[in-house]
Amino acid sequence: MARNPLLTYAFALAFKPHKCDQALMSNPFKKKRRRNLKTFLMDVDSTVDDFMYRSKANGAESWENLVVFFRKFRVAGFKRGVVELGCEGLTLGCVGMTLMLALAKPALEETQKNWRANQDISVTFLDRFGNEIGRRGVLHNDSAAIDELPDHFIKAVLATEDRRFFDHFGIDFPGLTRAMIENARASAVVQGGSTITQQLAKNVFLTNERSLDRKIKEAFLSLWLEYNLSKEEILKLYLDRAYMGGGTIGAAAASEFYFDKDIRDVSLAEAAMLAGLFKAPSNYAPHINLPAARARANEVLTNMVQANFLTEGQVISARRKPASAVERDQVDSPDYFLDYAFEKVQEKAFELGSNALVAKTTLDPSLQAAAEDAVLSHLRQYGEQYRSDQAAMVAIEYGGAVRALVGGRDYGESQYNRATRAQRQPGSTFKPYVYAYAMEKGYTPETRVSGGAITIRGWTPKNYGGRSFGTVTVTRALVKSINTVPVRIAARIGRQPIVELAGAMGVEAPLTAEPAMPLGTNEMTVMDQATGYGVFMSGGYETGRHVLTQITDPTGTVLYDHKTEVPKPKRVLSEKATRDINVMLSQVPEWGTGRRSKLDGIKNAGKTGTTQAYRDAWFVGYTGNYVGAVWFGNDDYGPTRRLTGGRLPAMTWKKFMTYAHANIELRPMPYVEPEVPTGNPRIATGAGAADVPVSVLRQKPLSIETARALLDLNRRLKEAPRLNAPSLANDARDDEQAFLQSDDGLLGR
Repeated sequence: MARNPLLTYAFALAFKPHKCDQALMSNPFKKKRRRNLKTFLMDVDSTVDDFMYRSKANGAESWENLVVFFRKFRVAGFKRGVVELGCEGLTLGCVGMTLMLALAKPALEETQKNWRANQDISVTFLDRFGNEIGRRGVLHNDSAAIDELPDHFIKAVLATEDRRFFDHFGIDFPGLTRAMIENARASAVVQGGSTITQQLAKNVFLTNERSLDRKIKEAFLSLWLEYNLSKEEILKLYLDRAYMGGGTIGAAAASEFYFDKDIRDVSLAEAAMLAGLFKAPSNYAPHINLPAARARANEVLTNMVQANFLTEGQVISARRKPASAVERDQVDSPDYFLDYAFEKVQEKAFELGSNALVAKTTLDPSLQAAAEDAVLSHLRQYGEQYRSDQAAMVAIEYGGAVRALVGGRDYGESQYNRATRAQRQPGSTFKPYVYAYAMEKGYTPETRVSGGAITIRGWTPKNYGGRSFGTVTVTRALVKSINTVPVRIAARIGRQPIVELAGAMGVEAPLTAEPAMPLGTNEMTVMDQATGYGVFMSGGYETGRHVLTQITDPTGTVLYDHKTEVPKPKRVLSEKATRDINVMLSQVPEWGTGRRSKLDGIKNAGKTGTTQAYRDAWFVGYTGNYVGAVWFGNDDYGPTRRLTGGRLPAMTWKKFMTYAHANIELRPMPYVEPEVPTGNPRIATGAGAADVPVSVLRQKPLSIETARALLDLNRRLKEAPRLNAPSLANDARDDEQAFLQSDDGLLGR
């Protein structure tokens, strides 16, 4: 039976007065509190239900009123179709504007740079011996104003490059349509649709990379240039910054180089020849191929007549008496190297306080010629076979001096420097960074690691050819380029420290510590690779790469000296780690994937790399004297025909390094025993001197002129037609059979 609160209180008051307050507090008020809480919750629930009901009812009523209101504007028939199309157009327009803003943002970020000052300095470059090798930059105050240029030169440029230049707003849609139709009719690219503004946007802000992203940026930048500059300013910038062949930048410099006269004084025939250079300066440079230059100039004259800029009678004299270029030595300028060196000068120009500079560089002309020959000869011989149209190479000497740099197949066709600007996946050539950190963490070349399958976040790496391996040594995993081992090691020791180590070794490209990072999925430049591997060559110290040794003003006052400005290199790898990684990498040319890179009588080390779908093929290797990185691939990231790093890149590296080590003092590779040839006859170098293998003997180095002459003779012999004499034909067949049985012959299969 329930207890009555009042009786409880009366009982307590009569028999236990000291319990009165307790009884009063513990029973009546406690039950009252529970009743109030339940009531409060019920009130809240009721209020919420009521609010939701009223909201639904009022919302339905409001919606019905809104529908009734808009029924007054309902249209039918033809008007309804117009309204529907207008609404859809407004929706698509909003979506399109949002998309355009998203695409325009990356392009307009390029305009935030100080692009106008790109060539506000003039630099004369010297090689390591003090000989002039080229010039870059132009002082705008000294160049001819647009209204001072000959009228026939301006008309020649516009008739050939962009006839509707003064009519469009950066993009010539009628001209683009016409070019597409003509190209479709000819089943080839016979006309270009790019305007002068688009070409200027590419020259100033972008590269020659063939990609949709670059074309989108080019379009937006063209519109930005048209909005911010006048037509005269755009045309002037285009004429000043276009590459014109012969190492010249701009029409004024080209006029001085080809005709030895001021641009203001060129004749109609000379103006037509200059205007013809914009399309392909390497093909139409008059000091190299005068007949082709004259034929191109004749096309320019025809364009001027078709554009109604001149009459046929006005150009007849220029057709009958075509222009002739002054005699120039056919010396190939190291343009890719000069572009990179010019960038480095620009970084220091502000603090130097002078606009006219003379920069002494680290370039060795003989090694540069050898690097170009090694790259181009393999591209010519095997490029079509392996479907690779581009390559790049960087060679750095012990101490950090960049001695040779090849940025592409032909500077005249594309000024995009693939050695310093192209970001490509390094593939397995990234693995030495993983193993180097593993050596720092206590691993040794003989440490055994499972080569079995491993899965990280749903990703399972596979080995080349789908092969499976058991427990292998770290050396074998690196030499045979087993993929699962570095992934397993990186997961165990940490991926972020590997990224930090690569940065400390000289890799400037941003890297991410993703699971696939040990297999080279991040992107790096050829220069980064040569710099990073240079740490192995230098015994664990920073490579200290540099292309400038000294900068002076025209009077000879030294403004910058590398020896005094740059601190001594710091150690980034311990002796133990450097020793272990050098021992392992020196096995790659012996019995690993880089056997085609093995040098005769010289100890070398390196690593091959091939990316997914055979898009990139690498070989990065070094001796005690030089480190070199070689890349083969395509600008459009298209796959090659199963080209691996152990083929053309390794062969190119070997050809260059064989020349580079001729008649030099060989430095031993740090912590690695020097090469000891077996089976080679040995001769004494003098009384009491140790015997030296014949394969190590080197001839006296050739002069630059002799080396270039021999390289040119080698090219001519390769391009010469084969003789048809019976005896020679039989010998050729015998040679062909011998070649097919050789390692190089098997390479082509």
